[in-house]
Amino acid sequence: MAGIYLHIPFCRQACAYCNFHFTTSLRYKNEFVQALIKEIELQKDYLEGEPLSTIYFGGGTPSLLSIEDCQHILNQVHSTFAVLPEAEITLEANPDNISKEMLDGWKSQGINRLSIGIQSFFEDDLRWMNRAHNADQAFQCIEESQKAGFHNLNIDLIYGSPLLSDERWKQNVETANGYNIPHLSCYALTVEEKTPLHKQIRQHKKEDVDPDKQARHFQLLMQWLKEKGYEHYEVSNFALPGCRSRHNSSYWRGEKYLGVGPSAHSFNGNSRQWNVANNMSYIEAINKSELANETEILTPNQQLNEYIMISLRTLEGMDLDRLARHWGREKAAFVEERLKPYADNGLITRKETHVSLTEDGMLLADGIAAELFFV
Repeated sequence: MAGIYLHIPFCRQACAYCNFHFTTSLRYKNEFVQALIKEIELQKDYLEGEPLSTIYFGGGTPSLLSIEDCQHILNQVHSTFAVLPEAEITLEANPDNISKEMLDGWKSQGINRLSIGIQSFFEDDLRWMNRAHNADQAFQCIEESQKAGFHNLNIDLIYGSPLLSDERWKQNVETANGYNIPHLSCYALTVEEKTPLHKQIRQHKKEDVDPDKQARHFQLLMQWLKEKGYEHYEVSNFALPGCRSRHNSSYWRGEKYLGVGPSAHSFNGNSRQWNVANNMSYIEAINKSELANETEILTPNQQLNEYIMISLRTLEGMDLDRLARHWGREKAAFVEERLKPYADNGLITRKETHVSLTEDGMLLADGIAAELFFV
């Protein structure tokens, strides 16, 4: 099974912390939509005939597309690929774009999962992050989505920001629980270079993040959601039983996916490709029936490193037997030896051939994975 990711690079305004590819100008939205539809056709052979089990509108802010735009894009996906009847079709939406009309339109098109960028239910947090929505809209959009029949919901929350106390963080999580949200994606506020937030911190206009607070918020989050019955199935993702994101889970299992749109990435098991992160360059190339992308053929060691990195972030963990079968027993033995200090320090746990991070280990996931990489 395979998935398709559709990158929609438009936002109403720039969030202070965001370093994704986007534009706040909708001037060339129509040209972009036509180019995206054409790229889907140009990439029809990339997945080698595998049917789609997931479709994901990401961004950017896909909810800025009109209902007609979404329909045209989905029509092209369905005419180009075999889409399974039970496919998960997700659309990322911001609270300020969600209305009864949009919800009804999405539902009529077969979109069956929404991922809503709430980030916080507190007004001053939202202003600090320069979000386009307000606190009232954060509450209202969830109620309207559920009323419209969208019960397969994810909401994004951000922790560890300077304004967010432990008590407020607990209130954000409890609010989500109160709405019976089945999936939560929770991220530590990251200060990326070249973002407005990075500049504001350097100019001492905003307070920098506190790593100790972020670690504490993450530990509290794991405790609270475990008590509510959520599976912590990936470092940043929590789901009630049966409600995992099927699309994102396919990334973590190393399955094939096609990414279309500027800056989108694709993976077919042996190589990775990525589109140019420039809207006009993307549109101009596609209009000439050219793919504006670069490709990297992954070496065996790169494939192994990718498996180590993504598998360790998941609840199921890394399978040492699989590692031995695909990359050799010598490398599996090397990884096992490198893991011993982490086991001694309570950062990993082992069940038969599967190695998983403990809650303390989750705090250090990327660093532990990097120590196991092969050059």
